[in-house]
Amino acid sequence: MFYRGKEGEWSWILHRLTGIGVLLFLVAHIVDTVLIAWGPEVYNKVIALYRNPIFKLGEVGLFAAVLYHSLNGVRITVVDFWPSGTKYHKQMFYVVMTLFTIGMIPVSFLMLRH
Repeated sequence: MFYRGKEGEWSWILHRLTGIGVLLFLVAHIVDTVLIAWGPEVYNKVIALYRNPIFKLGEVGLFAAVLYHSLNGVRITVVDFWPSGTKYHKQMFYVVMTLFTIGMIPVSFLMLRH
């Protein structure tokens, strides 16, 4: 029997993936900040990598991960603390995805326009 994922599974998978993505960014940020201990030359070489256009897409991806993770976290909290929340978890998933899309359109435009 093949399981066909629905809203609950997709929200779970996306929540875990975005959480891992934000965690990886945090680790990378800590590492690049610690590099200042090896001198400004090393630090400046690493920071210069961030001027690469690929990192611009990464920044948009980071914002997307943080936005989805936070919106879905609010949805999870509502489902957990509102007794009738489980009845509406599918509708809340679509609200989260709508808010995510509405939030990503202008932010993506602003971040990628340069």
